[in-house]
Amino acid sequence: MNLRGERVVLRPVTTEDVPELRRILHTPEVHARWGDEDADENWPFDNPEEHRLVVEIDRATVGLIQYGEETDPMYRHASIDIFLDPAVHGRGVGKDAVGTLVRYLTVDLGHHRMVIDPAADNAVAIACYSAVGFEPVGIMRKYEKGPDRLARQPADGPDRRVATDLLSAVSGGISRL
Repeated sequence: MNLRGERVVLRPVTTEDVPELRRILHTPEVHARWGDEDADENWPFDNPEEHRLVVEIDRATVGLIQYGEETDPMYRHASIDIFLDPAVHGRGVGKDAVGTLVRYLTVDLGHHRMVIDPAADNAVAIACYSAVGFEPVGIMRKYEKGPDRLARQPADGPDRRVATDLLSAVSGGISRL
């Protein structure tokens, strides 16, 4: 399955993509947010509950977008995460990739709600998601545990996540994507 946006193509990850995805993950900007996501030697094939797709522009790998699904009919929704090579930051690639995936998840898979959880201090990600139609609905605190397994409690930062959803945008504005 390949999903086409205005400029991006989202396609399944292959073993050939792994070195470039690892390079992107270890750029300072991405590593600061994603940490050692690829610590498992089987990454990005280590979590069957996550659907991971390469983000391509002009056949070049520029990042990864992933989604998870809650399929219980009472709570059906999808969650989205993305990282992009800093070389393409600020060019609308994130908006295109997220919008393309949201269209697939809502139109093709029938999800009525999307959720994301960017760090509260990640203004760039929050702006990207807002441009697609996500709306903040609150702040989640004590979201992550540190290496000592204790919840981190800084005043702001990766431990504080903006809880957002796309419920109103899906019902009222998805066609603009």
